[in-house]
Amino acid sequence: MKKILFLLFLPSLVFAQKKALKVINVTETERIERMLSSDEMEGRRTFSPGIEKAGTFIASEFEKIGLEKWNNGSSYLQSFAMIKAKPVSQKAVVDGVELDAKKFLVLSAKAELSAKETSGYQTIQIAKGANFQTEARKALSSKNNTLVIADPSFEPMLARYGGMRSQMFSSQANIIMIIGTEIPKTFSIEVKQELTQMPLANVVGVIPGKSKPNEYVIFSGHYDHLGIRKSANSTDSIFNGANDDAAGTTAMIMLAKYYKKLNNNERTLVFAAFTAEEVGGFGAQYFSRQFDPAQVMAMFNIEMIGTESKWGKNSAYITGYEKTDMGAILQKNLNNTGFEFHPDPYTEQNLFYRSDNATLARLGVPAHTISTSKMDSEPNYHKASDEIGTLDMENMTSIIRAIAMSARGIVAGVDTPSRVDTSSLR
Repeated sequence: MKKILFLLFLPSLVFAQKKALKVINVTETERIERMLSSDEMEGRRTFSPGIEKAGTFIASEFEKIGLEKWNNGSSYLQSFAMIKAKPVSQKAVVDGVELDAKKFLVLSAKAELSAKETSGYQTIQIAKGANFQTEARKALSSKNNTLVIADPSFEPMLARYGGMRSQMFSSQANIIMIIGTEIPKTFSIEVKQELTQMPLANVVGVIPGKSKPNEYVIFSGHYDHLGIRKSANSTDSIFNGANDDAAGTTAMIMLAKYYKKLNNNERTLVFAAFTAEEVGGFGAQYFSRQFDPAQVMAMFNIEMIGTESKWGKNSAYITGYEKTDMGAILQKNLNNTGFEFHPDPYTEQNLFYRSDNATLARLGVPAHTISTSKMDSEPNYHKASDEIGTLDMENMTSIIRAIAMSARGIVAGVDTPSRVDTSSLR
């Protein structure tokens, strides 16, 4: 009966959508994109003044749109903290052999840590050829103390994570990474460290649902990037991150404008700009913990949509397309539009579990990332040349409109995507 009523209501809904779609225009898209990727934001590095400026700008846009604040709070900023840990002393003995400091890493929010094989640590192995970042994120998002054994080929990656050496402030889990090829029979880790609290903030706004306020649909993008650093082939030192991911954040803001204008969502819509994606996805992890996963009906995470996909204009791909029927639902609503969503063509890179959708996806939520980035040949990815002049603003605006139209059944509470099968992740 609900679907019949929806079909009867569809002509007036389509007219309202067409009228509201005028809100998603190139001029406004470019205004927001240009501000987020400007030199003024200094590359939006996590913990920098630049990212604070960007967060303030996003919050001001939410205010102008008229979004409500999460949990009736006093700010659009969803504040939390990470702990930065500086080792004072550390020692690791594995199967009777003391390890060089370069061959182990402890990520913990404790000033002192003592761990051994009898301490109840779960173990994860990262074999040669695996995606280290994906597997490491599984450990970092775990609620359990975890020992990660990484193949010797990943020793340089261990150094990178050592440079980060921080952990979610709210997490009680300890993560120990060691270089090796086998699960050790015995290990003893002793660490003392100085702790510094590091404040962070996502930016979150809400449009409450009319008839299903406890069912959530999330639209998101990450607003942090790499900041200011030396570039080997350029005098430009600001990594503006126009495509990665000012583009996704811009799309999220534009969708907030659209749905507020439309003002007929039956489910509650949540709009989130995540921090700290580039240093481990901590913003999305904190945000995701605020929800009962069963109440999240869908998540549209938008990342790098400023360039044409491998199929050209009016197209994008959805990571994890085969894991739920969400992609089929979105495409159904785009019939006769000329726009097409494709399955992720870069499955070997495991993008589904590498972006900010991953935390909720691992809990069964149909949480997908929409992107156009050619991951095998994107010339400006993580480079100072990722500037607004390299983006196709017309095509980017068309993609945002397509997302708006494709989500109409989910937003209306008529379509509910199937859940991600998590049995293989347990």
